Amino acid sequence: MATLKDIAEKVGVSISTVSRVLNNDDSKIVNAATKERILAAAKELGYRTSGWSRRSVGSGGAKPVPSKRAGCIISLPQENYSYPYFSQVLKGIEKGLTDRGYGLAFIHTRDELRDPSVQQQIIQDSHIDGAVIIEGIDPPIYEALKKHIPTIVGVDVNDPTVPTVSYDRVSASQAAVRHLIGQGHRKIGFIGGLGLSGDMSREKRFRGYRYALLEAGIQPEEKWILNADWQIETSFELISRLAKEPLSELPTAFFAASDVMAIAAMRAVTEAGLRVPEDIAFFGVDNIDISQYTSPPLSTIHVPKFEIGLTAAYLLSDYLDGRLSFPIKALLPYELVLRGSTKGVPFR
Repeated sequence: MATLKDIAEKVGVSISTVSRVLNNDDSKIVNAATKERILAAAKELGYRTSGWSRRSVGSGGAKPVPSKRAGCIISLPQENYSYPYFSQVLKGIEKGLTDRGYGLAFIHTRDELRDPSVQQQIIQDSHIDGAVIIEGIDPPIYEALKKHIPTIVGVDVNDPTVPTVSYDRVSASQAAVRHLIGQGHRKIGFIGGLGLSGDMSREKRFRGYRYALLEAGIQPEEKWILNADWQIETSFELISRLAKEPLSELPTAFFAASDVMAIAAMRAVTEAGLRVPEDIAFFGVDNIDISQYTSPPLSTIHVPKFEIGLTAAYLLSDYLDGRLSFPIKALLPYELVLRGSTKGVPFR
């Protein structure tokens, strides 16, 4: 079955743009040519609207607003879908809502929510029953949404009053760094980004990294803790700059908080004339599809991305349909996937 992601990839636009067009959401302007391409792609791919769209795909005919509708808000900058992690979670949410007879009314990003017209559209005009929020959004906006949306399920949202779905990011990161330490690494760096708090020490994957080092009696080296702001390009630039230092001054391994940042860093190391893993080993997070095809293949933490989205959608329907009434916290299992990027220990 075709998904919003399939349509977005075919047309070359973001998932939120596809969502707006199919839902006839005019809170953001989408030019007429792009709208037509999206509608044509939806028809060609056989996208099933599940009765939620205010306009019939490819026909222009009006449809009644369905009785069961849910929205999705994702903590990403505007039009930034470069992280495969989120696209798989979204795919799971779509599937779960469809399975339970709910329509996906909209997908909005963190940056879109800062537009008052988008907030008004969600709170006053969308007439949704509930929403899935993927990771944290600005606290004032989050509190406003909670007042107006009957039921919210969070994906890795830190709020004990709402049901949440996630995996143990601290424990998973700690396990990955323990593996590096078990191979003999003592000089281990970190590549990541800040959360809404703006404090690296509160970011869960960094905490797991730090706990693993401290329990092994290793003091984290500040100059090897790199804030790449979750950006692929920044990870590449920071590692390219660091790789100019003498090999003896470099870490023997890096733990990266996402596969895409790890892959960019591996490229930077290779372009600097260094070898992976002989000079610097790498361990990532997410187990995106391309991680098994890098050279060497990337060791990573497998995160059940699709299943996280699916579970969040099922939970939302359970609360909306009255099967559950108290906030469940569901932690899905993770798995270390060991590949060539961490084999062998550089002794220097």
